[in-house]
Amino acid sequence: MNEQDIRNIRHERTYDGYLKVDAYRLEHRRFDGTWMGEIRREIVRRGPAVAVMLYDPQRDSVVLIQQFRIGAYLAKRSSPWMTEIVAGLVEKGEDPAAVARRETLEEAGCEILDLVPLYDYIVSPGCIDETVTMFCGRVDSSKAGGNHGLAHEGEDIRVVVKTFDEAWTELHAGGLDTSIAVIGMLWLKVNREALRRRWA
Repeated sequence: MNEQDIRNIRHERTYDGYLKVDAYRLEHRRFDGTWMGEIRREIVRRGPAVAVMLYDPQRDSVVLIQQFRIGAYLAKRSSPWMTEIVAGLVEKGEDPAAVARRETLEEAGCEILDLVPLYDYIVSPGCIDETVTMFCGRVDSSKAGGNHGLAHEGEDIRVVVKTFDEAWTELHAGGLDTSIAVIGMLWLKVNREALRRRWA
């Protein structure tokens, strides 16, 4: 099935603030070939983003960030200050790799020495159109630390450096519980030795 199996699409913007929300009315074909009646769906229009798993092969360490997240607060997580990996939105016409380098500098104060593409996926297609292009970035973690972020964007970001084993233990203890951090850590677990050989 493809876009030809969707018809009578109408939409309106219902909210236009920090996030954009559109309400759609449409019909789509069922798996048996018949047409479903009109349905209404609201969706958050977020667009493309990047995420970067920062890894130092010499020290076998990862560079993580911590910041306040309203979603974690409302979901009653153990803390609304989440431990995450670097991420940011891609503006129209921007190259995701360039955004990865820029966001790493803004959020973690680190320069990316090499960049490996990992995945391109949609976050939660039932309610948001955000896609993530994910990378693993080589960094020098000996230079990482401090507080970062852009004040005019309301960011207050703390950098945390952990050995891979410490971060892996934290993941399994529930301390790394955002999707991008989980995906990044699982990829790194599988590919870590190959990366260390590549970046020796």
